[in-house]
Amino acid sequence: MAAGQDPVLVTGATGFVGAAVARAALAAGLKVRVLARPSSPRRNLEGLEVEIAEGDLCDPASLKAALAGCRHLLHVAADYRLWARDPEDIVRNNRIGTETVIAAARAAGLERMVYTSSVATLGFRPDGRPSDETLPLKEDQAIGAYKRSKVIAERMVEDAAGSGLPVVIVNPSTPIGPRDIKPTPTGRIIVEAATGRIPAFVDTGLNLVHVDDVAVGHLLALKHGKIGERYILGGEDVSLRQMLIDIAALVGRKAPSLNLPRAPLYPLAAITEAIGRLTGKEPMLTRDALKMASHRMFFSSDRAGLELGYTARPYQEGLKDALAWFSKEGYLG
Repeated sequence: MAAGQDPVLVTGATGFVGAAVARAALAAGLKVRVLARPSSPRRNLEGLEVEIAEGDLCDPASLKAALAGCRHLLHVAADYRLWARDPEDIVRNNRIGTETVIAAARAAGLERMVYTSSVATLGFRPDGRPSDETLPLKEDQAIGAYKRSKVIAERMVEDAAGSGLPVVIVNPSTPIGPRDIKPTPTGRIIVEAATGRIPAFVDTGLNLVHVDDVAVGHLLALKHGKIGERYILGGEDVSLRQMLIDIAALVGRKAPSLNLPRAPLYPLAAITEAIGRLTGKEPMLTRDALKMASHRMFFSSDRAGLELGYTARPYQEGLKDALAWFSKEGYLG
């Protein structure tokens, strides 16, 4: 770490996107402090020259201590689950965490803060063209607890910016790449497809981006972003079918060719959710996921490109890096 330099605090650095943000900050020559719960796995921090402040987003005292001496905050942490036995857990966690961070950031007198939101807070165009930052959702328009929680949190951050908090919002699309330890819902798709456990698909699409490009986008927002504005950090629009074809080609498997209609899958999704509530294991198929799949989740990063200088590499590089990491870590059997 650079001697005498004020640290930047990164939350969520034990997770997928947060770890990439911490690495990008180190690569940029910043002194990095990370907030980590005592129980959080530290695999993504191994070998990194970071200062670890133990604490919890829901513990104001630990957050205050972690922010001591910091001028900047990269708030990446969130409860990123698309399913839970009690969906309101996700909403509560993201609402309370955001409330606590806003209060702590105000008290610390931060020079600048970047808040990691999600494209989950944005709506879709009726004509199917890629969405942008001008389409914010209302809470009652969001599908599922996770999206609703992110809409609630983002509106809280916008209100805080309006009353003087120097915060910039970034909205990553769907990151893929190395160190997806959980893995994320998209990481699960990559693993399941690579091991031949996805025999069919529905007609939908995603905007896929290398997680390291998202991380660099956070630092660009910290440096160049306009207070109170949001910036989509995305990559390429890709159909789910094409994603599965590309995964199959990379691992030497035959790609699934069966395109399933969504409507008949809802009863199956209800059954898998019921089983999930009994076992505690997240179901691979949910009704909320089917509702989301009715849209092609395509997004434009033009604003981030113009105002921040943001760029993203071809999404296939993220796919290759994700598969290489999953293979090395034993996820692929």
